[in-house]
Amino acid sequence: MMSADVQPLIDDLLNGSHRALARAITKIENRDPGYRDLVATLYEHTGTADVIGITGSPGSGKSTLVDKLAERYRERGETVGVIGVDPSSPFTGGAVLGDRIRMASNVGDMDVFFRSMSARGSLGGLSTATADAVKALDAFGKDRIIVETVGAGQNEIDVVRTADTVAVLVPPGSGDDVQMLKAGILEIADVFVVNKADQDGADRTVQELSEMVELGRGGVSVDAGHHGPDAVDDIGHGHGDDGGWTPRIVESVATRGEGIEDVLSAFADHRAYLDESGRAADRARQRYAEEIRTLLRQDVGELLEEELDAHGGIDDLARSVAERETNPYAVVDRIVEPIEACVSDRRD
Repeated sequence: MMSADVQPLIDDLLNGSHRALARAITKIENRDPGYRDLVATLYEHTGTADVIGITGSPGSGKSTLVDKLAERYRERGETVGVIGVDPSSPFTGGAVLGDRIRMASNVGDMDVFFRSMSARGSLGGLSTATADAVKALDAFGKDRIIVETVGAGQNEIDVVRTADTVAVLVPPGSGDDVQMLKAGILEIADVFVVNKADQDGADRTVQELSEMVELGRGGVSVDAGHHGPDAVDDIGHGHGDDGGWTPRIVESVATRGEGIEDVLSAFADHRAYLDESGRAADRARQRYAEEIRTLLRQDVGELLEEELDAHGGIDDLARSVAERETNPYAVVDRIVEPIEACVSDRRD
């Protein structure tokens, strides 16, 4: 049964209360009792927001760009939700930079909702809680949701499974970094943004990215079907000849607000491509499939932790292995076998 405090919270959120939205995201992030009922109920109200992922190396200017994007969307009359995913504290699990001052251009604007969240140790840069928070913003009715990720390196690919459009920021003069990262984080980009384009090396970085896109024609993608079969006509611009998406390359100087319209235009083009090609629905199905797998892993993992405790705890089991009384395979078999038998009986 749904806990007594959840339904009123849902009602207030759906009625436009920013306070309820903040409370809901807190409940989601902390995994407080009732959060699953909350997210499950919000599902039917989702699916209208355009979700944009912003990632890239530290120092590439992600926060400044997000600030300017939100400002420009608001000038168009659209509402914006921003989730800033910060590194996790190894001690508390909370966001290390959770109290930093960002979104300076939008302070006091209630239609720009900003929330800093912890990555919670997720190697992909996002946690399940972050994806659930996106659903809360979507159900609330935000037109645009921007997810700014930690920017810790090429493992940061979970954003593909959360965002409709992914922008990777590449600072000028990246040089060898472009070559090093092209098999990782760079492959998730729908749009490349060479930010700080007024600095030396910007032209070279654009050229290197263009060459990388050219070499990747018909090539590899982290998310199967993320770009589709690519064929490059005008490098970094538009659609491939067979209807696949060719990553766009745009330049900006976010601190001065330059190039922001070009970035928004690239986002709009990709959104149109997703809708016209039918890939929006394909990616949604892929997203839900991965979400189901993730939740299964989490729930089964918790069940197995309980079984470990019932068998004396991981320390005692490890000690038995160290003393050659048993081995890891035998330990796992002993713990899993009764669960497997129970599942098999229920299936039959």
